[in-house]
Amino acid sequence: MNVARASRPCERPRTGETPVPQGAFAGHLGGVQLSQTPYDLSGRAAIITGANQGLGRVIAEHFVRAGASVLLTARDQKLLEQVREQLQPQARTGAKVLIEPGDVSSRESCDAVVARATRELPGLNILVNNAGVYGPKGAIEDVDWDEWVRAIEINLFGTVYMCRAIIPALKAAKYGKIVNLSGGGATAPLPRISAYAASKAAVVRMTDTLAEELREWNIDVNAVAPGALNTRLLDEVLQAGPEKVGKAFFDRSMKQRDEGGAPMEKGAALAVFLAAADSDGITGRLLSAVWDDWQNLPGQRDRIAKSDVYTLRRIVPKDRGME
Repeated sequence: MNVARASRPCERPRTGETPVPQGAFAGHLGGVQLSQTPYDLSGRAAIITGANQGLGRVIAEHFVRAGASVLLTARDQKLLEQVREQLQPQARTGAKVLIEPGDVSSRESCDAVVARATRELPGLNILVNNAGVYGPKGAIEDVDWDEWVRAIEINLFGTVYMCRAIIPALKAAKYGKIVNLSGGGATAPLPRISAYAASKAAVVRMTDTLAEELREWNIDVNAVAPGALNTRLLDEVLQAGPEKVGKAFFDRSMKQRDEGGAPMEKGAALAVFLAAADSDGITGRLLSAVWDDWQNLPGQRDRIAKSDVYTLRRIVPKDRGME
């Protein structure tokens, strides 16, 4: 199957091989040194959720520097205003930086965010679902059940609500990009942080399911595993202590804190790639920002489309040489 797409007005011409991100921006965001990516988002517009701090804030910075117009949403309006003040001077001529306070666990709020973006951002064709929480920590029978359900509402329902709201516009344009943030809970058991693990695994399955539903409209849907980040989620684990999260996970988290964790810029750079024309036709994949050679995926489109690499699949005995 040939998954190459026709050129569109917002795309930059292809030049063969996709260069590997290199160089550095002058300046920092939230203490993070930002690296230049070669991917161009000029003429494109994106909604980014959970964009007022942590990884979402760094993703917003990368999108703006790549030339995109953005609408940033999160629950804390004051933090959103601070991000807008920082990013607006970095926007290219004609690009916009808008903010819209909202709660992704509310379907009405998601509809309002998308409605405003549709009105005020010509060329809206990108959604980055970054908003997420760890949820309660502890044994499943001991945690506060309302908090457990709340984590599912934010991580899973919030992702689905935003997708439902924007898909009609992407279908009308017959082109789009949806980038969902996954996490370690999707690919391995995460005892004592079960709401996070369950919701992130569901997000990955929702990602490849939507990828198939939307393929005929040239809408790519992918998930990003950004790596173990030193954000407020790590702080929550350390504050909870080993009695709630388990000694092994607590010790790993302490080591992560001391060693600095994965650079947030890597996850942000992968999000830019998946939002750019360079990744057209790559869809239904879970990509690790830290471990996968994603910069070279454009040259492997056809091979990837015919395989199940970068997906979650059931392992049967013959896969491990067993009868």
